[in-house]
Amino acid sequence: MRTRLVAGAAAVVAVLLSACGSGETVAPTSSVPSAGGPSTETSTSTTLATGELPELQLVDLGLDLDQPIDLTARPGSTSLLVAERGGRIREAVAEGDGFRVGGPPVLDLTEQVGSTDGERGLLGIAVSPDGDQLYASYTEASAGDSRVDAYDLTGTDGTLRADPATRTELVAIEQPFANHNGGSLAVGPDGMLYAGFGDGGAANDPAGRAQDLSTQLGKLLRLDPTGRDDADGDGYPDDNPDLGGAPGIWSSGLRNPWRISFDPATGDLWIGDVGQDSVEEIDLLPADEGGGRGANLGWDLAEGDRPFEPGPTPVEGLVAPVHTYTREAGGCSVTGGVVYRGAAIPALDGTYLFGDLCDPTIRGLRPAGEGAFEPVDLGVEVDTLVSFGTGGDGEVYVVGLAGTVARLAPA
Repeated sequence: MRTRLVAGAAAVVAVLLSACGSGETVAPTSSVPSAGGPSTETSTSTTLATGELPELQLVDLGLDLDQPIDLTARPGSTSLLVAERGGRIREAVAEGDGFRVGGPPVLDLTEQVGSTDGERGLLGIAVSPDGDQLYASYTEASAGDSRVDAYDLTGTDGTLRADPATRTELVAIEQPFANHNGGSLAVGPDGMLYAGFGDGGAANDPAGRAQDLSTQLGKLLRLDPTGRDDADGDGYPDDNPDLGGAPGIWSSGLRNPWRISFDPATGDLWIGDVGQDSVEEIDLLPADEGGGRGANLGWDLAEGDRPFEPGPTPVEGLVAPVHTYTREAGGCSVTGGVVYRGAAIPALDGTYLFGDLCDPTIRGLRPAGEGAFEPVDLGVEVDTLVSFGTGGDGEVYVVGLAGTVARLAPA
């Protein structure tokens, strides 16, 4: 039986929709740089998928939220932190067998965010490993430029607060257009903050920004908010790759990375990158091969597994996606997810969960050995899927922009 959650909103602004483009079918060369990736003391082995998947369900938390767009948890907390696109970060407090939305927002960035037109708004949140800082990625009100800020996070479950007076600006990027802002944040196994940004928008990457190392657009940045490994004080770790361009670049060649995450068991980095008009892609950057250090994901030389720009075959050294699907197969904008490492659904261990804004089906990539993955349909659906998140207990939650926040659970 297929379980589907549909929120009550009659219409939702479509985030991340791509403009038109085209391409032919030739795969780029796969080559992942191998030196100096994120350090991790966890195992680098991947659990193989075994047996049939159990019947699953989505348990709606019944939260009264306005366009929820991302979810995370403070380490060791029973609460969930949920970002609303308009700028508020709310605490979902565990109560009995469910959750309730707490009192005042943990942080209210409504004035700083301003417009949610197009693809703008509060786009991503994360929490530092020690739980003392809250990170927010958003487009600012005056011109829609990208910002990543850090705030001191205090209190206990039920009373979590981030003090606006403690704001520290970590990233400021001018945006030439209103779309392709990226906005996903993730803390790596090395304790550093990773931030994904799109190519600046419009269509077809008109200025070639994703391949231009002089700009942070179309890139994944690696930040050091604590200053622990930042001797020169520029906000970026001293051991970042020196690519001879803009500061902080960890990986390049991204179009609109909508959700990045790290596998908590392996340290592997996963990216869902929205396609132009033909191919959606999932990228895997293994920790034991550098974790994306200096990697080029290919846009706009390639769209997924197809060449995009006219001319010769794309340059060698591009990292090929681990999974692609076409628009003809349904969907319009990939929503990257997380690797399941919870206890409630053992058969899902090691499975990467993902979906699409326009296709309610939640899917997975199950490890099949020797670097291969088996795509599976999990039999559950949610409309306007924009994010996956993990609670303090390791269980996975899904977020639909139309209002759904639900836990993935055995039926």
